[in-house]
Amino acid sequence: MTNFFLTPRFFQAVALLAAGFVVAFFLPWLLGPMQIALGLIVMLVLLDALLLYAPTKGQTAPVFGRRVMGEKLANGSENDIQLYIENHYRFPIQTETIDEIPHQFQRRDVLFRASIKPGETQIINYQLRPVKRGEYEFGAVNIYAASPLGLVRRRFRYDQNKVVPVYPSFLQMRQYELLAIHNRLTEVGVKRIRRVGHSQEFEQIRPYVAGDDPRSINWKATARRAGTGTDDALVVNHFQDERAQQVYCLIDKGRVMRMPFDGLSLLDYAINATLVVSNIALLKHDKAGLLTFSNRPGATLAADRRPGHLLKLLEILYRQKTKYLETDFELLYATVRARIKQRSLLILFTNFETLHGMQRQLPYLRRLAKDHLLLVIFFENTELREYLDAPATTTEDVYNQTIAEKFAQEKRQIVLELQRYGIYSLLTAPKDLTVNTINKYLEFKARGMI
Repeated sequence: MTNFFLTPRFFQAVALLAAGFVVAFFLPWLLGPMQIALGLIVMLVLLDALLLYAPTKGQTAPVFGRRVMGEKLANGSENDIQLYIENHYRFPIQTETIDEIPHQFQRRDVLFRASIKPGETQIINYQLRPVKRGEYEFGAVNIYAASPLGLVRRRFRYDQNKVVPVYPSFLQMRQYELLAIHNRLTEVGVKRIRRVGHSQEFEQIRPYVAGDDPRSINWKATARRAGTGTDDALVVNHFQDERAQQVYCLIDKGRVMRMPFDGLSLLDYAINATLVVSNIALLKHDKAGLLTFSNRPGATLAADRRPGHLLKLLEILYRQKTKYLETDFELLYATVRARIKQRSLLILFTNFETLHGMQRQLPYLRRLAKDHLLLVIFFENTELREYLDAPATTTEDVYNQTIAEKFAQEKRQIVLELQRYGIYSLLTAPKDLTVNTINKYLEFKARGMI
């Protein structure tokens, strides 16, 4: 019976019996009581097995379990998993539940203990954070049930061999989407940016309310309303954001994007940020597009904002993988020139470790910036920063930190070099990528640059 297991309590009882029989060898009067105890243990084990394996009413399983989760998981986010366990026995049971999670998580601690009364349902909640996109295979939900005697356990298995895809973090996208709808993006670090001038389209004239910019008052319309004796005669011009601007995310898939931070590669950080920023752009009535590249052309999605466009973007991002070769920026320039005819905001996700490495690509970046509004985003090495902030206790530490500071300084020099040629840049920690990218996009919108 592959579902029949003996519990630690049984082995403890057997160990005590063995010790008792050893003592009885020297004290013969103890042999009788020990034989009675042995018989009692055998009877209790049989009774326990009978309780667990006796048929239940309606031919239903004595213990039912299931795993409840989404049809797909979000990469880099904490995904909620629920286990439901129902007790159909007439007595309370003690359960140990082991969920066979995919091997990619490298976890062996997904074990939960619970006490469930007759007819009750126990809900177990836990979370999983995948760090790679692709298909993940879940094994069975194993429930080991024991009666109040606790000498025998019966195993029940449910939801075996379920395959779930891991997509770019749509959970993060929904979080930012809800905050944007309710104008609460400042809660996650998005800055409230003051608009410069009227870089917006005129929409309508409406009555003045407290808090409106006095510079928006339409004095001619106000004078006409005052002549009619209308109360609250002040009216203002109402503007809306300029719409239907193109926002393209350009994602470098070369070897520089393979570097992992907190388990997630730079490519996956860029993919998650692309999904969120594209969704924010669609909410702002702009068009979102995508272009990936490495040493050869990658996926391209023309900027659009029709229904279903975000789903197309999600499916393309799901299939992207890093390459092992160096990125060809000349190919990027040729692709952008051939595919993107209208002036657009280009958000380029890449990584430069040295000033010389950036300077080799600078001619192509300058050409892109000539025809489009280019934002180059690259990454701060946060582990290097932690090492620099740690106290130096030996001469070797001082030497190593000096070398590390040289690399950190080169990152800052890259920012200054790009600014010298009028190219906008953003040096950010990987974990802050999404928030900082949204801030830059909203800043460009507020300044009327796109």
